Amino acid sequence: MGGNRVQEALAKEGAAMMAIVILLWLAALAVGVWAVWPSSARAARQAESVAEPVRPSPDSLEGVLVAHLMRREISPEQYRRAVEGLAARDDRRHPMSVPGDEV
Repeated sequence: MGGNRVQEALAKEGAAMMAIVILLWLAALAVGVWAVWPSSARAARQAESVAEPVRPSPDSLEGVLVAHLMRREISPEQYRRAVEGLAARDDRRHPMSVPGDEV
């Protein structure tokens, strides 16, 4: 009969230990969720607050033409004609001389 009491005491002690382990696991899970949750909420707020990205201004006339083409303010054909005109102007202003081809 004395062994029965010992077994009951061990069973109660085992149940208490199991409850403590479960509570510790739940606490660790809650801390993990708490640690991740604010960073994802902060990232969401930052994504919402990001304004339209600032586009750099083109540094050349070709860059201006490309920007107009990308915004569909000019057609591809208009772009080609404008670039051809720029190339002809550049050739007149700065003719290319190839060595050995001089007359």
